[in-house]
Order: sequence, then structure tokens, then C-alpha cells
Amino acid sequence: MARKKNVNEMSFLDHLEELRWLLIRSTLAIIIAATVAFFFSDFIFDEIIFGPKNPNFITYRWFCEVSKFFGSDGDGFCDYKINFDVQSRVMSGQFNAHLWTSVTAGFIIAFPFILWECWKFISPALYDKEKKNAKLFLAIASFLFFLGVLFGYFIITPLSINFLAGYQVSTQIHNDIDLDSYISLIRSTTLSCGLVFELPIVMFFLSKLGLVTPVFLRKYRKYAIVIILIIAAIVTPPDVVSQIIVTIPLLILYELSIFISSWVQKNKLKDEQSS
Repeated sequence: MARKKNVNEMSFLDHLEELRWLLIRSTLAIIIAATVAFFFSDFIFDEIIFGPKNPNFITYRWFCEVSKFFGSDGDGFCDYKINFDVQSRVMSGQFNAHLWTSVTAGFIIAFPFILWECWKFISPALYDKEKKNAKLFLAIASFLFFLGVLFGYFIITPLSINFLAGYQVSTQIHNDIDLDSYISLIRSTTLSCGLVFELPIVMFFLSKLGLVTPVFLRKYRKYAIVIILIIAAIVTPPDVVSQIIVTIPLLILYELSIFISSWVQKNKLKDEQSS
């Protein structure tokens, strides 16, 4: 198939120039979104950042109802108590927290634009048929990222806070959590989940390159399940219901990756047979 532009026509310096502008435009998008987020600090901190610290947070109420439905007492969520304080221990602590939280919010908001920039960068090396799927790719990739961010914020973060805040090696120790430590937990959890939910997209490109096959994914499925169960056990309290809730989406992502890899392989075989 004909390509719109032969990637070989571009020199190494041309590629570097394109990459430089990609980084510049993406950085500007993050800065603009972060600036907007900076002026909504009251909502971001009071409602979002410190939301999982509130005993009435929607996740705790939902887990309480789910635990009761499955016959569990749900004490970890129905009677959740805040037993730690968040403190700023350095002079610039609150300002730094405000600044970097705004940057994180800016990155999340600008993520679809960053994806679009990355797509434009790699598009010269793609076939015309593949370029037609640009909008579908951006929509799916953005949806998976935002879904992962929501999953990390509403599921993983409250479970982690519930477990870590209630963990106690001695009654003589009172938890005074540093502001940076608390925000780092939320930031790393939400962003990592957002990126983990991009697994089907990653598998799509790896399958296109021939680095991953559905046979390989099926062969190591049992090991993947064990790893997923270990991750769920680490990030959740010792409650079967919460572990199941965390495990199911990860298993679905893995099975979806197998399906995508099979679809890519079938299309490659069709193209080879037709050529």
C-alpha cells in the first residue's frame, strides 16, 4: 500500500526536529492545563486529594454495601475511622504540593493531546489503512487511560489508604503523614493505573511488530493470573471482596490483550495471503 510520506525521506535530524516539536507542544499543553488546575486548588485538594481520607467517601460506602451483600461484616469500610493527620513539615511543602499536583492534573487533562502528538510523529511510518484508524485509536487509548485513572483513584487509592492508615506495629505510634507522602501515594497510584490500563494498546503495537503473539500470552496466562492476584493482595486489605474487585479488571485487560493480539495476527495473515 502507498504511504502518504516515505519515512526514509526524512533524515535523522528531521526526526529529531519532529521529536523536539512534539515535546514542546506536549509540554505547552501540560503547562496550560496545569495553569487552569492551579486556580482550582480548593476543589482539587478539598474534594479530590483529601476525598479518600473522608470516612464518607463514596468508595467506602460502596464497599460497605458490597461486603454486606456478600455476607461479610465489612468492618474495614462500614466503620472506617480516620486515625492519621496530614502535615506539611517543610516551609515550601504546601506550595510544592500545590504546584506538582497542578502539573499532575495538567498531564491527565492533556493526555489525549499528547497521544495525538505521538500519533502524528509515528504516522509517516504507517500505512494509509492504519492512518484511517487514528480517531478510533485516540478514542480507545484516551478512554482506557481515563478509566485507569478513575480505577486508581476510586478503588486502589482508598484501599491503600484504608490499609496503610490502619496498619499499626505499636499502639504507641501515632500516624502523622507528611503531605508530600500522602499526595505521592495518590499521584503514583492514579497515574500508574492509567498507564497499566493502556496494556491492550501496548499489546496491539507489540503484536504488530511480532514481538508478542496470542500463543505466548495464552501460554503464560497462569503466571499472569498469579502476578495479578499478588498485586491485588498487596494493594487491598485482607478482605476477599476487595481483592476480587481489584483482580477482575486486571484479568479483563489481560484477556482483552489476548483478543487484540489474535485479531492483529489474523489481519496480518490476511494481508500476506492477499499480497
